[in-house]
Amino acid sequence: MRKLLSILFSSVMVAGTAHAQARVQATHSNRLIESYRAYIGDADLYNSNGARLTQPWQIIRQDRANFHQYHVRDSDDQSDSFFADPVNRQALEQMLRNGTMTREAANMIVRGNVWIDVDIYGGQGTGRWIDVSVSD
Repeated sequence: MRKLLSILFSSVMVAGTAHAQARVQATHSNRLIESYRAYIGDADLYNSNGARLTQPWQIIRQDRANFHQYHVRDSDDQSDSFFADPVNRQALEQMLRNGTMTREAANMIVRGNVWIDVDIYGGQGTGRWIDVSVSD
């Protein structure tokens, strides 16, 4: 009888834990906000003062500033509404730190002349991370 009660108690505990985990996942508010594709051209490799940028996040940020603020666009660059806001562009470095990008992709971005795909994640109007990949 004790063994049966022990098994029954364990089953209830496991089921309760699984139910609690399901509720946590169900209320998780981070989601894909927006995606875009952009070409990292020569103009994106330099800041507004003409200094060569050396970090991928700087180059991606400059690409979006070029696109939205300065209207310097590469052919077939896609628009996004998220980085149209200068405050969101300022958060790009931290968002990339929270996100993913391979070392190879980072090196290719710094060299330039490459297509990137950017996925922006967050919730409630706040970007939390970006995933960046290089594509053909």
